[in-house]
Parts: sequence; structure tokens; C-alpha cells
Amino acid sequence: MSDDPGAGLATHEVEVRGVRLRFAAAHMATIGAELEPLHGHNYAVGCRVEGDLTGDSWVIDFAALKRLCREACEELDHHFLLQARSPLLDLREEGGSWIVSYGERLYRFPAEEVAALPLENTTAELIARWLWERVRRGLREGGHEQIRRLAVEVEEMPGQSASYRRDLG
Repeated sequence: MSDDPGAGLATHEVEVRGVRLRFAAAHMATIGAELEPLHGHNYAVGCRVEGDLTGDSWVIDFAALKRLCREACEELDHHFLLQARSPLLDLREEGGSWIVSYGERLYRFPAEEVAALPLENTTAELIARWLWERVRRGLREGGHEQIRRLAVEVEEMPGQSASYRRDLG
């Protein structure tokens, strides 16, 4: 029997956020049947994992978790975030460009400046879920089987954020 009265119920958490867990990006989300004007944010990202301690008393090295988050942020940094599964936008890729139309509005973006995300919308909620998927993949590839839960928070501006969390099991 364990000397820890909370054994089996307790969990450890590690959280990272900071200056290098950021990305600047443009987007235009849909709200109902309307399309926001093209605009951008300086997004900030936080990532929290919960799990058991390894044999050397770590849930995960802070540097390893930061690296996974930073790599995901870098995929989005200085790009137009395109909701490639939008049911409201007419999208096509042609001649090295993404052409996006909605009603009378027509945009042409250089393909190398577009992050075409497999999302229905580029809300902070869905961006958080996309980042969660990227970090989860890195955790699995890195052999971090002791981690049971992952949460990712995306802040569009101070005081305005969305998050996505889920068990890894």
C-alpha cells in the first residue's frame, strides 16, 4: 500500500506559455452566414499536460513541451489561416494561389503564405483544437506515454481566449 493518501487519484501537471509560443496570422472567420473582414491577431498559446511522473520524476521536460508547441505555432506564423473545409466560402487553388470568394468579395493569396487548415472555420476554438492535434502527435512520436491529458489555449488578444482539452487515452 502506498504512503500517499491520494495515490491513484493524484496527477501532476506541467504548463508552458511565453514569448516564443506565439504566432501572428491573418484570418476571416464566418459568423452565422456572414464573413468577417480580413484581419489579424498576435496569438499567444499555452499548453498544459497532466500525467504520471516518469522514473526520474518528470511528467515532461519543459523544453520538450515548449518545442512541440513552438513547432506547431511556426506552421501558422505570418500566414493567412484558411478554413479549407468552410461550407460558406468558395475555395480553389490555382496557379500558385488560393482564390477565396464569398458573395461579391474575392481574394487571391499566394499559396506559400496560406496555412490551409482542415477546419470549417478559423475560430480560436478550432485553432486550439488544430494545435492540440499537432502537439498530441509530437507527444506520441516522442514516446511520452505517461501523459494522460493535454490542453491547449489560444489567446487572440489579452483577456480573450479559447481552449481545447481532451484525454489522450
